[in-house]
Amino acid sequence: MSKHLVVIGGGAAGFFCAVNAARMDPALKVTIIEKNDKLLSKVRVSGGGRCNVTHACFDIVEMSKQYPRGQNFVKKTFHQFFTTDTIQWFEERGVKLKREADGRMFPVTDSSQTIIDCFIREANKYGVEVMMRSEVRSLKYEKEKFEIELSGSRHLIADFVCIACGGYPKSEMFEWLKQTGHTIENPSPSLFTFNMPGHPIRELMGVSVEIAKVKIQRTKLEEEGPLLITHWGMSGPVILRLSAWGARALGERSYEFGVIINWLPDFNEQSLKERFLQLRNENASQKIITKNQFGLPSRLWEFLTKQSGIKNEWRWADLPSTGQNKFIKNLCSYECDIKGKTTFKEEFVTAGGIKLNEINANTMMSKKVPGLFFAGEVLDVDGITGGFNFQHAWTSGWIAAKAISSMNH
Repeated sequence: MSKHLVVIGGGAAGFFCAVNAARMDPALKVTIIEKNDKLLSKVRVSGGGRCNVTHACFDIVEMSKQYPRGQNFVKKTFHQFFTTDTIQWFEERGVKLKREADGRMFPVTDSSQTIIDCFIREANKYGVEVMMRSEVRSLKYEKEKFEIELSGSRHLIADFVCIACGGYPKSEMFEWLKQTGHTIENPSPSLFTFNMPGHPIRELMGVSVEIAKVKIQRTKLEEEGPLLITHWGMSGPVILRLSAWGARALGERSYEFGVIINWLPDFNEQSLKERFLQLRNENASQKIITKNQFGLPSRLWEFLTKQSGIKNEWRWADLPSTGQNKFIKNLCSYECDIKGKTTFKEEFVTAGGIKLNEINANTMMSKKVPGLFFAGEVLDVDGITGGFNFQHAWTSGWIAAKAISSMNH
């Protein structure tokens, strides 16, 4: 009798586990069950529909630093299957990847459909069965077999189960997993943008700053990077990174907190004051509002002059010390209040999931239930934006597949 692997979840980690297990062990029967009527939906929308497959980082320690939760865990798992392996895996199947300036890697076709087609081809090639619209009602382990009850009172019997159902936004959605005896780190959203209802800066929507430093007040959280002003508040890589590192802390504050922005991270208030003295000498007769020496977007510069009480007709020589001090403060430590968050496109991830000390990082197998494996975002691992969450999906799916195929021999 051939053994049966059931993979719960038809996303990135689930597919990667299924197609690799079927290839490594032709005697294994492999079934993917997916509760929705779409497969690989996050793969489809990721990276604006281009699919940010991984990140061009080839140092395990450096790469692991991009995971607010699960750093030590991925440091172990990446030794088995890393970014280099991902690139090679796809290239061997005719999917070439390219790196962009910021390190993100995409298929050269710039289409996530290329990745989806590759997985579907692999599934067909190795006889992986896919069941759609099949939601798990319960999962029981008895006499070395798993009994899976599905919606519509269907049942499956499996020798191995890999749970790759993704992250859940609410802890009650994890109930069926708690029945397996596992502990759940409570979920909270990560990768979100900051809302600033009623704040005048929203009039600058569409303005982006190449590099700003943003600090969350009363925390150690601080990041530097591109910032985008939107019609609801602030977004861009620097904000998304802060939301990932601060996922728990900001959730505990109900997403109400203050931020301090340095629009000119090369300066602090003291060094900017010295620069202003030079500017007053060099550009004495020029208008402040038109003479922006710092490469900031002109709309932002004008906005900050107005916020500092600087009149349109003032020249650098006219700048009174109170106006100058206020302007310097607004350029180097602009304070604003955040009230609420907005999910960032479809790239939301959930911090939280299966507690990592209950999983063997070398096999992805549960330490509590033999034959039960986990892969992807259902684990308490999440990365910042840039291909890191997918890399964890590929790595964990591959390790589970390898462990399952070796157990079956």
